[in-house]
Amino acid sequence: MKRYSGGPMIHPSAIIDPQAKLAESVDVGPYALIGPNVEIGEGTRILPHAVLDGYTKIGSKCEIGIGVVIGAPPQDKKYAGARSYVRIGDRNVFREYVTIHRATDPEGVTAIGDDNYLMANVHVAHNCIIGNGVTVVNMVGLSGHITIEDNAVLGGMTAYHQHVRIGAYAMVGGGVGVRMDVVPFALATGEPLRIYGVNRVGLRRAGFSRDQQKLIKDAFRILFWSGLNVSDALARLKSGPGGKETERIIEFVEKSRRGLTPGLSVSRDDKVWGGEAEE
Repeated sequence: MKRYSGGPMIHPSAIIDPQAKLAESVDVGPYALIGPNVEIGEGTRILPHAVLDGYTKIGSKCEIGIGVVIGAPPQDKKYAGARSYVRIGDRNVFREYVTIHRATDPEGVTAIGDDNYLMANVHVAHNCIIGNGVTVVNMVGLSGHITIEDNAVLGGMTAYHQHVRIGAYAMVGGGVGVRMDVVPFALATGEPLRIYGVNRVGLRRAGFSRDQQKLIKDAFRILFWSGLNVSDALARLKSGPGGKETERIIEFVEKSRRGLTPGLSVSRDDKVWGGEAEE
């Protein structure tokens, strides 16, 4: 590694376009390739064989793992070469061979927020939006135009349909196909995918109070296990005690384009709130 004029630490084998903008404390490993329209913030590490291209902006203190590709053209036959972007925030970790493609529409954006952890071989397709604090486990495939809200957890070896939305603090199990939206705070798994209840472990770790968790459970009872259709369930939720958690669920449901992943069919005596029956 060699530091040039007080600037980034760059391995001699790395190829960096002179027009690329690298902050002074960036480290670039062997055989990395960085294109002319790439910007990289303070303290970010680029590991060997990473490829950063397109109109890509990466924030500070990120780790770009071995063989990661960011800013490549979208895998979309309609893409005609228009300028589009990848925007990535701070303190993200992208492990080995993660791929993040730029948007497919002119001036469109594929965006990832702060403090996310994407494990090996994750694919983020064009126009995806990932919030903050999201964990994506190995070999997840996100198709185009998917939205992942803050603090969601996506289990490994899972395929996501275009335009699917995953709500905040939801946890989706591994080895499944995700074809419909998963509401905030939910625990979803199985094939076909079903809502098993509230992600109570995740909520407890995130500091949600007992009262907040009860409001979420009550909302789930109405939405998934009351026998009401979605419109009637929403009307009942709106007439209930409210709370910002309930409001977040209502807003998510009202904006759903793919429809909602349904609740697990359980007997009348069962109460399923975390992948297991409660007494």
